[in-house]
Amino acid sequence: MATAHINAEPGDFAEAILLPGDPLRAKFIAEKYIEDAREVTSVRNMLGYTGTYSGMPVSVMGTGMGIPSASIYAKELISEYGVKRLVRVGSALGLAKSVGMRDVIIATAAGTDSGTNRARYAGYDFASAADFFLVRAAVGAADAKGIKVHVGTLHSGDLFYRPNPEAFETFVKMGVLGLEMEASGLFAVAAENGARALAIVTVSDHYQTGEETTSEEREKTFGDMVVVALEALKLDAS
Repeated sequence: MATAHINAEPGDFAEAILLPGDPLRAKFIAEKYIEDAREVTSVRNMLGYTGTYSGMPVSVMGTGMGIPSASIYAKELISEYGVKRLVRVGSALGLAKSVGMRDVIIATAAGTDSGTNRARYAGYDFASAADFFLVRAAVGAADAKGIKVHVGTLHSGDLFYRPNPEAFETFVKMGVLGLEMEASGLFAVAAENGARALAIVTVSDHYQTGEETTSEEREKTFGDMVVVALEALKLDAS
């Protein structure tokens, strides 16, 4: 049954899904990596597709930017469409010096300044962590494909334009690898609703060097993380 934000029919989504923030990235992933992909939702141009990857049913759908938007779609996908494994694939600001431009980060957990974290957890700080088995599968998939990855924590911020950039130094001191806007919320929604989640991101900009990629590059050239995500889902299902 369609929701206020998704107009797919029951059974239109696979139990495994990739979740980029950008709906055009979802379209690109569907066209390049997913066989027999068909569009299953388009409400507010938040495009979603379902097909197969190496015989495994899989979907891909945009979530928009930020924890509130991503949380809406994750909740509805899990509760109304039976999605069980959700993998965010997106971009991040590199924080650690050890992480280079276009490097792939597999997140084990994500800190956040978002008020949604405490609102969901009775006023306390919820430890937003990825599913261990999906992390393990992603690391194994990267090794098998010869793709260099970093494994560690992210920070999911509510603000894209931060009034306190000095906070970045705290993140660096605590060993945080990258800054993005959705992973913590996705992990928490999955935990709250009995699903499993992972985040795999590509460094699109860098705090240490000031380097940047273009919006077109972010949409179309971050293929390694997509391959790792799809291979991880396939390994996890076997």
